[in-house]
Amino acid sequence: MVEMKFIYASLVGIVLAQGPGGGMVGQGPDTPTGDVATMVGTDTSSAAPIFTGSYGPWNTVDYLEGTWVTKSGMVVTGPGFYDPLDELIIEPALPGMSYSFTKDGYWEEAIYQVTGNGTDPMCATAAILFQHGTYKLNTNGSLTLEPFGVDGRQLYSDPCNLSQNQSDFIRYEQVENYSKFEVYIDLYHGRYRLDLYKFDGSPMPPMFLAYKPPQMLPTITMNPTNGGNPLNGQNTKTAASNDSAASTQSGSSGNTRRRVRRSLINRSRTTATKIKVQSSTYNVIWWTGVGMMGAGAIGWIMLQ
Repeated sequence: MVEMKFIYASLVGIVLAQGPGGGMVGQGPDTPTGDVATMVGTDTSSAAPIFTGSYGPWNTVDYLEGTWVTKSGMVVTGPGFYDPLDELIIEPALPGMSYSFTKDGYWEEAIYQVTGNGTDPMCATAAILFQHGTYKLNTNGSLTLEPFGVDGRQLYSDPCNLSQNQSDFIRYEQVENYSKFEVYIDLYHGRYRLDLYKFDGSPMPPMFLAYKPPQMLPTITMNPTNGGNPLNGQNTKTAASNDSAASTQSGSSGNTRRRVRRSLINRSRTTATKIKVQSSTYNVIWWTGVGMMGAGAIGWIMLQ
């Protein structure tokens, strides 16, 4: 009985160590199997893969497609992170990051980062940001992520330099460059894993596949500054038609109801409220005008 168990365990170890093409896990990159060369479609001798056989790594768009999340799994791209209609960022329960990619060249990111303060633990800063746009896979294997500039948002909290009850909510635009990426099966977690490397070669935190196809917001400019909002629900063809004024009016009222319903739902998702900060330029103009009017009134009285 003991001998049978030993033989069975040995056979299982051999099967796990071999891919479908017969390649051994950990086999040197200079001798890739035919299975790897077919799946990757590039020369694997210079890729220095972590695993070979059927475990990867792969660096093609087919494997990059999907929504990738860090280990906490609390930060995920899509409508649960950012509401473009109300311009509302929903704070996740834990820090983390998430990237989504499509096959046709679109990407989206959601990041929640907390930075501690060793001098004063109460002065930790936090930044939550959203970006999306188009990406390009360059011939050298690097990635260039170009954002839709008007759509990027960042919520920044610094309780020791800002008000403890307020955070800065600003537009955010940052082109991101990654020297390379690798997708492979993490044998420890048993999941597809994405490793992104910054422009200087330093690795990003590992991310794991959560959704395929990806969970993303619309891959268009959602809050344009030079025209109407494409997400406001208005049908421009219907609005331009002379025969459909009634349907346009009903569509507008329906859109209003949807916005009210969305705002009520968002109230239960966050306690944050948006406060518009007046520009100091307008304050200067206002008080300058008041001062000039006062000086003119005093001068007129003295001339009487």
